[in-house]
Amino acid sequence: MSTGFLSLIVMFATAFLGGIIASLSPCSIAMLPLMIGYVGGCSKETPIRTLFQLISFILGTAIVFTIIGIICAITGNVFASAFGGYFTLIMASLLLVIGLKITGILDFEIPVIIKSMPVNNTNSLFIYPLLLGIAFALAGTPCSTPILAGIMVFAAMGKNLLAATIMLFLFALGQGLILIIAGLFTSGLKNIKKFAQYSDLVIKISGWIIVLVALYLYYRVFSPLF
Repeated sequence: MSTGFLSLIVMFATAFLGGIIASLSPCSIAMLPLMIGYVGGCSKETPIRTLFQLISFILGTAIVFTIIGIICAITGNVFASAFGGYFTLIMASLLLVIGLKITGILDFEIPVIIKSMPVNNTNSLFIYPLLLGIAFALAGTPCSTPILAGIMVFAAMGKNLLAATIMLFLFALGQGLILIIAGLFTSGLKNIKKFAQYSDLVIKISGWIIVLVALYLYYRVFSPLF
């Protein structure tokens, strides 16, 4: 197995795991009942109908994140060509800020495009949940946005269009997995809520990992000078 292929597998697994971690954060879990109400039209649905609506919702988020992945890869190629070695420094600095934000050392608001979402009053199986998924992906949450931003930076650094697209698609799937479990299984939702007390620690650990990656990139840039 080549090193390049192994690196891709690690990147894909990290993106999927990042989506799961983002969805398991305390504030994301607190939003789950509300989110399921939005998707299901705030009405009592059968499990199979709820499943179709949640899949449509996740497809909407996946569309947005996939487009973001494409943009990251394209801009990564452009900026890498324009700035050369400085591009790595810029990306390392972004990762450092993101990591410090996730750990809680830095506290700042990340702007969102959409601040509120319409309710699925029509109980639509596809169109409204899809549009809600798109709105949710554009709006983001205070918990998931920093992790998503870190994945976006990795996607831009890879400068591989297909790999970046798959990374952001897998992030969407990871984020949607918990939503499906919560929507279909009440007992599963209770177990997820129990895990929430530990998820803040997991998120902070992931933030420190991002900080270490940023420091490693700085080392790679400046080590030839010593």
